[in-house]
Amino acid sequence: MQFNTLAEPSYNDIAQYPVFPWILSDYSSESLDLSNPSSYRDLSKPVGALNPDRLKKFQERYASFDDPVIPKFHYGSHYSSAGTVLYYLVRVEPFTTLAIKLQGGNFDHADRMFSDISGTWNGVLEDMSDVKELVRELFYLPEVLTNENSIDFGTT
Repeated sequence: MQFNTLAEPSYNDIAQYPVFPWILSDYSSESLDLSNPSSYRDLSKPVGALNPDRLKKFQERYASFDDPVIPKFHYGSHYSSAGTVLYYLVRVEPFTTLAIKLQGGNFDHADRMFSDISGTWNGVLEDMSDVKELVRELFYLPEVLTNENSIDFGTT
């Protein structure tokens, strides 16, 4: 919350929505052992640096990128954006309506929509285009994980 306070985000602007880091790193165990340090994400590193193999690929891309117009970059996307906020919050209004508007009047393809935390975490560790952090609602609002409004999001 201190980071978000200093950055002056706004809950009224999804392009400047508050960011919350992934805290846990174990989304596959039957039981979560909170006394085990390996259950937690290393907060000293950005999401893009958590997987050493993926970090190496980011560094190689940076080193080899040569464009007269576009400056060098490590990550091709941002840890938070309007799309990220809508990705997580699509199951609750007003975000459902905003997600439909963002996609030109329809929901995104079901395979690209938020369906589970474990799968999203794995994407954050493996996918070169995914460095998203979390939104606060994932810490206290169970409705973002369920389809309370029985919306047809399609089939994966």
